[in-house]
Amino acid sequence: MTEFANFTDTSDGKNRRLSFSGGLTLARMGDLPKRLLAVEGAVNQIDLSEVDRVDTVGAWLIYRLGKDQNAIICGASDNTRHLIAQVAKADEPVKMRPEPLNPFLRVLQEVGDSTTVALRTLYGLLGFFGAILIAIAGMMRHPSRFRFHSIVHRFELVGVKALGIVGLMSFLIGIVIAQQGAVQLSQFGAESLTVNLIGRITTRELGVLMTAIMVAGRSGSAFAAQIGTMKLNEEIDAMRTIGVSPIEALVLPRLLAAILMMPLLAFYAMMVSMLGGGVFCWLSLDIPPLTYVQLLREVIPMTDLAVGMTKAPVFGAIIAITGCFQGMLVEGNAEEVGLKTTAAVVQAIFLVIVLDAFFAVFFTWVGWV
Repeated sequence: MTEFANFTDTSDGKNRRLSFSGGLTLARMGDLPKRLLAVEGAVNQIDLSEVDRVDTVGAWLIYRLGKDQNAIICGASDNTRHLIAQVAKADEPVKMRPEPLNPFLRVLQEVGDSTTVALRTLYGLLGFFGAILIAIAGMMRHPSRFRFHSIVHRFELVGVKALGIVGLMSFLIGIVIAQQGAVQLSQFGAESLTVNLIGRITTRELGVLMTAIMVAGRSGSAFAAQIGTMKLNEEIDAMRTIGVSPIEALVLPRLLAAILMMPLLAFYAMMVSMLGGGVFCWLSLDIPPLTYVQLLREVIPMTDLAVGMTKAPVFGAIIAITGCFQGMLVEGNAEEVGLKTTAAVVQAIFLVIVLDAFFAVFFTWVGWV
């Protein structure tokens, strides 16, 4: 049985040595730490050749003694030396607060982190889009897997229930466009051109863009939250276990609903915006409703309507893909649902605006101005 830890204090006049024996373990330590505190004077060497066993507590005791006395540790076995070395590595001061970073370097670090996250998200979106294409090809080979009732249910969520808020927003935007346009054009005596401004900007740009932003905040967030909650509850894993593809069952119905409903919502928003602008023109500019409608028919080319209707399904697809993709990324805890829902809305709106800028340049290049 291992003896209790002990030490002897010897000196030859020049060097002072503490020779330890027994077991330097917590169970056999006894009052050794108190007796070491009573040692006075400098110690040059610590001899461990007679030590039977050492644990972490004993290694820490020897390491601290050697460090405080600036003494040489000798006679230790390989295991003991390794344990003391590991204890020494752990003896580092704890930094309660990180050292202040140079502001310029901090900005560069944040820009780099944001760029990395953006590139990873883009890469993930491309991979997710590829999975959707594979699922569409599989459903074309097996039409019986097409979930018509699920798509109809999403029609109600994306389209029917959004009519009220989209209509109110569009009506007020039409009034704002008419009011601001009339104020600026009145400086040149061209208030009648307010009708041109209302008709063209609502059909070509603002009608579909504002509808896409509203759908992203309303339906895109709902897609992310619904799928994220299912992911958190392991419902998606259960679907895979029973052989049901989550892409086919959850993503495609939402994607098709968004693609099909966005053009209808965008056209509805255009009409309501022109209605709001017409009310303002009637009450403030004394333009009768029949004259207003006739002017709209004259100033709005079919290319403007085609531009708006071309952008609408693309925006719908981007919103649905982004929402479903972020929902699929949820894992860990309920907080992730909120974070991914926020990310879905922000990314969808950002991509919609980027694509709108691309479409503006493209349609100008092809002559649809």
